[in-house]
Amino acid sequence: MDGDFRADFVREPGKLRHHPALVLNADYRPLSYYPLSLWAWQDAVKAAWLDRVDIVAEYDEYVHSPSTRIRIPSVVVLKDFVRPQKRVAFTRFNLFLRDEFRCQYCGGRGDLTFDHVVPRARGGITSWENVVAACSPCNLKKGSRMLRRNRPVCPLCRSLRESDNVHFR
Repeated sequence: MDGDFRADFVREPGKLRHHPALVLNADYRPLSYYPLSLWAWQDAVKAAWLDRVDIVAEYDEYVHSPSTRIRIPSVVVLKDFVRPQKRVAFTRFNLFLRDEFRCQYCGGRGDLTFDHVVPRARGGITSWENVVAACSPCNLKKGSRMLRRNRPVCPLCRSLRESDNVHFR
């Protein structure tokens, strides 16, 4: 079968694929910052149709059914409040935010990787308290040795947002 299976049967216009909807909690804050809480336009339309969200802003484009014409939502607000996560997700991007996109050994801003302070070969685990950002040369130089240094910590959501504002202005 040629082409994309979904595109062949759904006949989705190509321009509608690029209309994400920003999802805000009931208090008008994003559900998540890293990554930003976005829904596909289909999910936003479905949630609006099921009366789970209020539409705050819309795109100029419409979607059609045989009996209905709906503007595509660009910003939606949940009607029910969702409690935010207390713990920051351990992701590559969040680790680099915590470490300010710098190697924790030389301070360089090159191609960064993960480095386990207590190497996995010596029982170290992959956690906020044992992983730092390191450039490839420093990571290779350190190898499976343990260094004497302060232990990394699990960041707070607020600290990640503040460090993100410094690096992406």
